[in-house]
Amino acid sequence: EKKREVVIRVRDLYKVYRMGDTKVYALNGVDLDIRRGEFCAITGPSGSGKSTLLNMLAGLEHPSKGEIVIAGKHIEKLNEKQLVTFRRERFIFQSYNLIATMDAVENVALPLSFRGMGKARRAKRAKEYLKLVGLERFMTHMPNQMSGGQQQRVGIARAFVSKPAIVF
Repeated sequence: EKKREVVIRVRDLYKVYRMGDTKVYALNGVDLDIRRGEFCAITGPSGSGKSTLLNMLAGLEHPSKGEIVIAGKHIEKLNEKQLVTFRRERFIFQSYNLIATMDAVENVALPLSFRGMGKARRAKRAKEYLKLVGLERFMTHMPNQMSGGQQQRVGIARAFVSKPAIVF
C-alpha cells in the first residue's frame, strides 16, 4: 500500500571522527525505516549521535559508511550542488526564526508567497494552520508579543503550510 511506503531508509550507517589517534564512533551501524505519514522522534543522551543522524538525513553531513535513501534517492552519493537542489525540493527545517516585522499569519504564509500563491489564498491557508496548532487567538500578534512556545508553534504551522514531503 502506497500510504505505508518507506520514505526514509537508513542502512549500516557509520560516522567516525578522528580525535588524535582515537576513533570516535558518533554512529555505529544504524538501521532505520520511516514510513509515509509516520512521526519519528530520535531520543538519547547527550553525545549519542542524534544531531549527527539528523544532519546526515538532511544531507548536511556525509556518512563514513552506509546508505541513506530518501524518496528513492541515495543521498549519500549526491554532490553538494545536487544536495542543495534535493533539500530545496523535499525538506522544510522547522526552526522558528520568525520575521519580527510580520504577524503570525504573514510569517506562516511566507513560504506560499515564494510559490506565487495569491494573497487571499495564502492568508486563508495560514489561518487554517494556525488554528491547527491552537493559535487562532494570536493571528495578528507579532513574534515579540508571543511566548517562546507560541513562536515555536507558528514555526511548526509555517513548516507544514506548504505541505512538504519531509519535515526535520
